[in-house]
Amino acid sequence: MAVKNGNRVSVDYEGRFEDGEVFDSSMHGDHSHPLEFVVGEGQVIPGFENSVIGMNEGEEKEVKISPSDAYGELNDKLIHELPRKALPKDQEPKAGMVLMMKTPDGNQFPARITKVIGDKVTLDLNHPLAGKTLIFKIKLVKVN
Repeated sequence: MAVKNGNRVSVDYEGRFEDGEVFDSSMHGDHSHPLEFVVGEGQVIPGFENSVIGMNEGEEKEVKISPSDAYGELNDKLIHELPRKALPKDQEPKAGMVLMMKTPDGNQFPARITKVIGDKVTLDLNHPLAGKTLIFKIKLVKVN
């Protein structure tokens, strides 16, 4: 049965960047932990979701997903300079560090420190995979 919107699917996958670096996988050692989602409900990035439509159980494919169909392009409006004193006092900020920030409704999201100059710290609030082309190997394990 070919996958269509509304189907619950289980997939094994490996995600990597164009340079070959693996950033995520459903395989952990000898064990598989398939990703389950309902196609058409926006539970995964659009490019991944669209890639499974039409696949049959047991089928495998490799897809290249552009930033616009993944986590979006980098947004310069999400880069902010703050005074050092606005950050937690218990750690010395360094470029590359990731801080967990909270929205007013309590949700958390990562913010990466990109620069520390004197008493100014630059934070990048873009998703860590924003602006990146992603390559996925996908194997459709099950369709419901």
